[in-house]
Amino acid sequence: MTTDANAAAPRKKDGALHFPLQDDERVIMICRKHWLFLWPRIAGMALVALVPVIVAALLLAKSGHLGGRPGMVFGIVALVYLAYWAIRMFFGWYRYNNDIWVITNQRVVDSTKTTPVSLKISTADLVNVQDMTVERSGLFRTMFNYGDIVCQTAADIQEFRMTSIPHPQEVQLLVDKERDRERMRGRAP
Repeated sequence: MTTDANAAAPRKKDGALHFPLQDDERVIMICRKHWLFLWPRIAGMALVALVPVIVAALLLAKSGHLGGRPGMVFGIVALVYLAYWAIRMFFGWYRYNNDIWVITNQRVVDSTKTTPVSLKISTADLVNVQDMTVERSGLFRTMFNYGDIVCQTAADIQEFRMTSIPHPQEVQLLVDKERDRERMRGRAP
């Protein structure tokens, strides 16, 4: 009895993906939330981190208490405070960078990794996608061309949502095209 070593071994995963690809599966597009969900938040955190430290340093310098023991205590407290906000900014970037939707030639995958030790993956086979709706309302969503795509599927979880992605109509068109191609491939003898 012979075994195929390639069939038993799991497929190697792409470095940007949190999951392995299936046989004959290839990535067509990786979508992330629009940049508006990262950079304004990071800038706000930077302001909340830096402004109080700068104001406190200026007040201590003006009152002549920035040197000696009070200056050392202020430096340690400021360092801890800035380290806290640096860690929060890192995890904000990490969540943004690892919350992805992957469109392959066989399925749509929602992969969310909020911390290095947590992972949530949901998939929907393209042949099970029955209907897709683009939702975009509001001034910012219209100006910056981002929105949500809601996929209705024939699976147990009937709604698959890709939220706040750039150019949702183009993504919807791509998924429709790949879904139709996959369905035609399934009908071929």
